[in-house]
Amino acid sequence: MRIAVTTPTGNVGRHVVATLIRAGVRPRVLLREPARLAPNVRDEVDAVQVDQYDADAVVAATEDVDALFWVDPISGGDDPLAEYARATSSVVRAVTENRIGRVVFQSSVGAEKRHGAGEIDGLAHTETALDGLGVDVTHLRCGYFFTNLELQLDALQAGTLQVILPLDQPMAWVAPRDIAEVAATRLLSPDWSGRCVQAVHGPMDLTWRRVAEILTAATGRQISVERITDDAMRTQLHQAGMPDGLVEAVVGMSTGLRENFVPEQRRTLQTTTPTTLAAWAYDHLRHQIAVAS
Repeated sequence: MRIAVTTPTGNVGRHVVATLIRAGVRPRVLLREPARLAPNVRDEVDAVQVDQYDADAVVAATEDVDALFWVDPISGGDDPLAEYARATSSVVRAVTENRIGRVVFQSSVGAEKRHGAGEIDGLAHTETALDGLGVDVTHLRCGYFFTNLELQLDALQAGTLQVILPLDQPMAWVAPRDIAEVAATRLLSPDWSGRCVQAVHGPMDLTWRRVAEILTAATGRQISVERITDDAMRTQLHQAGMPDGLVEAVVGMSTGLRENFVPEQRRTLQTTTPTTLAAWAYDHLRHQIAVAS
């Protein structure tokens, strides 16, 4: 089976690649900078230099591919939904012109809303576009990545996380490595067909208050969490250099799932993955925070 993987150096993609290699597959990996591949991976994959926004290049890179793991790239520009649309055009052309019969797409909890969830709306657009192609497709509706905490190292170092969600609102938290295991299993398994939605919820739903307690215990540093206003969060994001359109897309991912949102997929044995936030934080955050001291 010929399998192509996008974002192969990302938080999820690198684990997808490693899992496929262990399964005896030599994946074709699509990325802008092949030099970013780990040295021990380079001899085990076929690397193709590709910009996922370049539809012609994506079509050429996925010729003769049987299955595709697709992750929409994030541009960081002022109109992220337009960028998602460009990436969607690339994958649609690749699947159609190369007759790729099987796609696993990394989506998100909240994409089922289709509209009103900020940047997640871009993933919803990709979902609906792939659904219209008549191929076997699995959408991975993933929870909140543990690795998002690595984007807040300064706040963790200072001891206070600031969020705009209610502090007692539970949500799914998941390790990217667990997402990769689900993705690789889907790519390799012949026992599914048609349109599937596979949620990836992590081991348990967590509130932000509980997250602060877990991080405190795992890192040895007292960490609290406070809720701030939407406008205060916008100010912080602007100060970090984000353009207006991206700020609204990022804020919308929280505000769109804040009021009366119930995930389409309930937590089941199939959606529950093993890695706990405590274990991940001990392995990944404790050292980073100590280094920053």
